[in-house]
Amino acid sequence: MGGGNQEALKQLQSLMENVDEQLKNTFQNMHQGYPAETLIRFLKARDWNVSKAHKMLSDCLNWRVENEIDKVLTKPIPADLYRAIRDSQLIGMSGYSKEGLPVIGVGVGLSTYDKASDKYYIQSHIQINEYRDRVILLLTAISTIDDLNYPEKTDTYYIVNAPYVFSACWKVVKPLLQERTRRKIQVLQGSGKEELLKVMDYASLPHFCRKEDSKSSKHNASGNIENCFSFNHVFHQQLYNHIKHQAIIRESISPPIRQGSFYVDIPEPDPDDAKIAKTIETEFHKLENQKNGFTNSRNGVTVNGHRNTSY
Repeated sequence: MGGGNQEALKQLQSLMENVDEQLKNTFQNMHQGYPAETLIRFLKARDWNVSKAHKMLSDCLNWRVENEIDKVLTKPIPADLYRAIRDSQLIGMSGYSKEGLPVIGVGVGLSTYDKASDKYYIQSHIQINEYRDRVILLLTAISTIDDLNYPEKTDTYYIVNAPYVFSACWKVVKPLLQERTRRKIQVLQGSGKEELLKVMDYASLPHFCRKEDSKSSKHNASGNIENCFSFNHVFHQQLYNHIKHQAIIRESISPPIRQGSFYVDIPEPDPDDAKIAKTIETEFHKLENQKNGFTNSRNGVTVNGHRNTSY
């Protein structure tokens, strides 16, 4: 880290000393013993601009306090609903890269989000983020929420099995992205298996990357433990059991929390991100006019979705 970046870190550390105790407490819960590294993530997310990084972090901490994010891992979703969410919100951890980083797979184009109310999908998504940050990363830790409140937590985004619509829009959107972001996104041919095996072992490959014709996860039934999206996969079982255990502990020291009682305010997206999303939307409309029947092929594609490996 250069001298200018070191000075920026010192300035942000000084600013954080002046926040109130409530924000300090949630910051401590967020950084899990690594305050400097956490501040650096926010500085990187704002190109080392101290003022912008401070605002981003302050907004994040206030969001956490106002929505009781620190307690989200004590609020289990009812089991039948959680299984339905896993079948329709395709996200899961399939293993670790060779550097020890979690490999998160996301089925962007095949997620339907039609088995539960919006609040449960948001709750589950935040729980996955918090479980990764507080538990998984300690042991080895909806996209606007990720970008603004969990910045710089992903080393690389690998896009696999990309449809024509993505490839066409990517050419237009790529020049609009910051150089740091462009370097982190790699669009791979087909399932990307050969390239992914350079950074992770076969056992950690998401199931949809293990076959060249894996543009759907149908070759792995939803109940198969090899399917990282499945409720029965070890990651989701450990996550859900952890939340239930934390709920029991909390109930022993305070009144019980009703299952599923979680609401969260969705923060406004960054203006630059909104501009990029608008550009993608415009490109979709152009392509629709050029190709008959194109509408169905873009169903389920998300504009801001991201994780380690998505398809």
